[in-house]
Amino acid sequence: MREELFMAGLGGQGVNLAGQLIARAGMDIGLNVSWFPIYSPEVRGGYSTCTIVLTDGRVGSPTSEHPTSMILMDPTAVENFAAPLVRGGLMVVNSSLVPERPEGDFRVLMVPANDIAAEIGNERTVNMALIGAWAAGTGLMDVEDVAGSLRAMLPERHHRHMPDNENALKRGAEIGETARL
Repeated sequence: MREELFMAGLGGQGVNLAGQLIARAGMDIGLNVSWFPIYSPEVRGGYSTCTIVLTDGRVGSPTSEHPTSMILMDPTAVENFAAPLVRGGLMVVNSSLVPERPEGDFRVLMVPANDIAAEIGNERTVNMALIGAWAAGTGLMDVEDVAGSLRAMLPERHHRHMPDNENALKRGAEIGETARL
């Protein structure tokens, strides 16, 4: 098994936190992982990407020319990065910001992540809704695995946000289940 996930979005959308979380969850379920972030120097508003390789074998390269899955958080990410996704791969798109479904020979999950976060009442859970959809869509890990890893990763002072994060993960996973049917 080898999953190569590419994520992209604007700084402040939680791309690198999401990447770290998926890598941590992968390690926690016994996979070999690498997490390779790239970000511009701006604190917010710059561009951020990362690649996460999850495998039961050797990681080899921490980058991927043709990812097996993608999480794209905004229109620019879809415009700039959608092309190299492998045939039959999974693309998770934040449909709150990208209303047009990307076309290609891959599966697409349109996740209204900003809308989900607004309904939950915590705008910082956008990335969790997308991770939940990705986890369920790939079947690689359960949202409970991700939530447990998030709890272990976050400083204690942020644990008060766990119910919101778990809710967003579950809402995204409900959408992600449709990709496996």
